[in-house]
Amino acid sequence: MGQIMNLEMMNQELSTLSPQAIIQWAVQRAGKPVLTTNFGPHEAAIIHMVTQVKPDIPVVWIDSGYGTKATYRFADELIRRLNLNIQVFHPQYSRGFRDAIYGGVPEVDTPEHDEFTRQVKLEPFARAMKVSAPDYWLTAIRKDQTEFRQNLDVVSKTRDGYYRIAPLLNWTELDVEEYLVTHDLPIEEDYYDPTKVYGHRECGLHTSVSN
Repeated sequence: MGQIMNLEMMNQELSTLSPQAIIQWAVQRAGKPVLTTNFGPHEAAIIHMVTQVKPDIPVVWIDSGYGTKATYRFADELIRRLNLNIQVFHPQYSRGFRDAIYGGVPEVDTPEHDEFTRQVKLEPFARAMKVSAPDYWLTAIRKDQTEFRQNLDVVSKTRDGYYRIAPLLNWTELDVEEYLVTHDLPIEEDYYDPTKVYGHRECGLHTSVSN
C-alpha cells in the first residue's frame, strides 16, 4: 500500500518519469493531496500540471504580505484562469504592523531574520498543513534552485508523516519555461520573497520539514 512505501525503490522508478506522470502517480495514491504555491515566476507550470489531473485540489498559498503588486496580479490571474481551490494563510501580524514596530525585514543570516521567517512563513505553513491534514504534498522545488535541493528525492517523507512530492525536481529552469510557453502560461518576473531575499538561499520551509 502507498503508505508503506519503499522510498528508495519508488524514487528509482519516479526519477525516470515525466512531471505529469509523477503527479498522476501521487494523485492516484493520495487521500488528501495538497499543492502549495508562492506564485513565484514559474509557478504557473506546476499549478497547471496538477490541476489538469485534479482540478479541485486545495492550493495553499502562504501570503506573507510582502509580495509585489505584479505578484498579486499574477496570483489573481491564475486563480481566476485555472479556477483554483485556493486556500490562503497569512502571518498572525500584518506587514503594516511589522513595518511600524520592527522597521521592516531584518538583515538576512541574523537571529532576527530567522525569527521573522518563522513568523511570516514557517508558522503559517505549519498551520496550513494542520488544517489541510494532507497525506501527499506537491511542491514545485527543483534541484537547480539551491544547493540543499540538489540532495532531495522526488518523494520524501516529512517529519510530520506526510509525503513531499517534487514532480519538477529534475527539470531545469529552461524546461519549465518551455512548458509555460507551450501552454501559453504567464511568467511573473517581479517577485520578492522576504524570507529568502536571494535566490540561492533556503527560506527554511523545506529544511524544517525534512527528516
